[in-house]
Amino acid sequence: MKIAEIVAHDPKWKEEFQSIRATIAERLGPAAKQIDHIGSTAIDGLDAKDCIDIQITVESLDSLDEVINGLTELGYLYRAHNNRDHVPPGWQGDLSNWEKRYFRAGPNQRRTNIHVRELGRANQRYPLLFRDYLRANKQVALIYAELKKAISQYHSEDIEAYCQIKDPACDLIMDAAERWAERV
Repeated sequence: MKIAEIVAHDPKWKEEFQSIRATIAERLGPAAKQIDHIGSTAIDGLDAKDCIDIQITVESLDSLDEVINGLTELGYLYRAHNNRDHVPPGWQGDLSNWEKRYFRAGPNQRRTNIHVRELGRANQRYPLLFRDYLRANKQVALIYAELKKAISQYHSEDIEAYCQIKDPACDLIMDAAERWAERV
């Protein structure tokens, strides 16, 4: 099964996110401070894995019963073991900045990854800045897409290997994104 296959950009991804977002927002109410479309499907024109990535921002990861229950009622599968994001090399802060809760789409649902992250933590900011930087820098986005295609050619069935190669490339892009954010 090719779980890391890169496909041509689909304009429907934006609409699919909006539909999923509306359902989640209705069920979670104020427990979800923000619901954002993240990842490559959130960037117009960018080729990507055909999977909608969503970030739900919450006030605290310490009291998530309502969020966990709400998402599981909607059919999403809670993956308790996937509770930390990739930590960029050289990170000097508290590792709790990279904690999260993770859900996947259940059977018969549109392929979706949901990342629940705490407001103000480094991992909550990372995907938003990454997305916004690629939206503003089309050439970098195109290069990133080519990199993902190349990795996918060799590791389309091994998501771990795919991510181990892609994550450091994302960290390089984030270095440029941080400087961009300071300017704008």
